[in-house]
Amino acid sequence: MLTGKLVRLRAMEPSEAETLWRWNNDPEVVRWMSEGYPESLAQITERCEDRNRNSYDNVLLGIETLDEGRLIGIVRLGDAEPEIGSAELDIYIGEKDCWGKGYGTDATREICRYGFDRMRLHSIELWVVAENEAAIRVYEKVGFSRDGRRRDAFRRDGKWHDMILMTMLEGELIG
Repeated sequence: MLTGKLVRLRAMEPSEAETLWRWNNDPEVVRWMSEGYPESLAQITERCEDRNRNSYDNVLLGIETLDEGRLIGIVRLGDAEPEIGSAELDIYIGEKDCWGKGYGTDATREICRYGFDRMRLHSIELWVVAENEAAIRVYEKVGFSRDGRRRDAFRRDGKWHDMILMTMLEGELIG
């Protein structure tokens, strides 16, 4: 487990499939995420039960509040490549009553610290929809820089949106 000031990052349990299903079916939660096709609770449960164990190339952790021990989101370092020391970050807070309270910032900081210190990564990158200003603020607060833009790369509500590439190099983590 990884412990920050507000959250603990820990392995996910198959029994948490219903929570993931609820988050994945909330339009506000998935607003700026690639949704894919709808999945039933049974499909998500099966995926959770069959999930490969965490490894260098894919670390998926639940975000749990320290004060309540409540699962509020997930974070992942995926597509890690030891040959070039890079990985891609995915994170979301699924419990809307926890938005804007610092949990996402703390979780982002802790997973990046883990990536740099324990996985010996040199860089962590992510893609974020340009209009997702709250997420961009979090990423910049912990040390990510805007490195590029992919025009019209994400479609939501009949409109195309640009995606911003953000990266952080080892030694740039703030906090």
